[in-house]
Amino acid sequence: MIDLRSDTVTKPTREMREAAYEAEVGDDVYGEDPTVTKLEEAAARILGKESALFVTSGTQGNQIAVLTHTRPGNEIILEENSHIFYYESGAVAAFAGVQTRTIPGVNGAMDPACVEAAMRDEDQHFPETGLICVENTHNRAGGAIISPENMHAIYSVARRNSVPVHVDGARLFNAAAASGMDIKKFTSHCDTVQICLSKGLGAPVGSIIAGDHSFIKRARKWRKRLGGGLRQAGLIAAPGLVALTTMRDRLTEDHDKAVVLKEALQSCNGIKVVNDVDTNIVVANVRGKGYSSEEFVQVLKDKGVLIGGFGKDTVRFVTHYDLTMEEIHFAAKILKSL
Repeated sequence: MIDLRSDTVTKPTREMREAAYEAEVGDDVYGEDPTVTKLEEAAARILGKESALFVTSGTQGNQIAVLTHTRPGNEIILEENSHIFYYESGAVAAFAGVQTRTIPGVNGAMDPACVEAAMRDEDQHFPETGLICVENTHNRAGGAIISPENMHAIYSVARRNSVPVHVDGARLFNAAAASGMDIKKFTSHCDTVQICLSKGLGAPVGSIIAGDHSFIKRARKWRKRLGGGLRQAGLIAAPGLVALTTMRDRLTEDHDKAVVLKEALQSCNGIKVVNDVDTNIVVANVRGKGYSSEEFVQVLKDKGVLIGGFGKDTVRFVTHYDLTMEEIHFAAKILKSL
């Protein structure tokens, strides 16, 4: 099977497996796991932040950020199709006790003027705006890159109003690779950032949240409250360190693979690619073929290609390092045969 459902389906490389086997470990809740410490220090340095914290998943990282930045009764501002709003099971309400105020975006990017207009005035009838969240790259916008200029403008709004900004940067390294920019060009326009080690970077598990020392100290307690305090966590941090330090530069290969799929889909009558394909995600509408997304997923599965449904009549293809360019061309051939 050629698995294009997500970049989370990758298997750890031999180097990652060997790193896990050889990892020096200790009890991380006591702060005694040297491999976790090494990963966190490397992540903070690469992301341009004072400190970092290893967490089990991107969703846990985002929720810890919301819990640390806000208090119950606050309101958070985020794009209407963002992962935190759309795919995290209402956790900001369940855990942090905050409500969401969503802003429609263009390719996932919020208009800074709309963000400012959504900020709450001081009034006993209103919740206080506690946080602004930006997603980069934006999943439901097809891996769209939110430009540093847009991020800077939103961060300027936030600073004027003394509100922090958190970036859900699960695939932020894809944005950096595709734009040819250092990731600090993006992370300089936020207070905190979450990045996934287990997507395009290929680690088997784990994410990082980064910010200043005070934030990470408070976030560490929230991680413990959520059951995320691990013991000999170096066994999973070691592959994450390999991913962080060796897998970033090859992300452009995944973007090239996505272009091959985009061109194949564009050659198919009745199929329309609906995103700009900035990075490693291709979203296509298959209504013109007479298929629902569920039916089209099954058609390709029967031909040896796994993809994901992305709505009633749209589907998603996600490229990653576990697929060779030859396999991508084979998948493209199958698409063209339709």
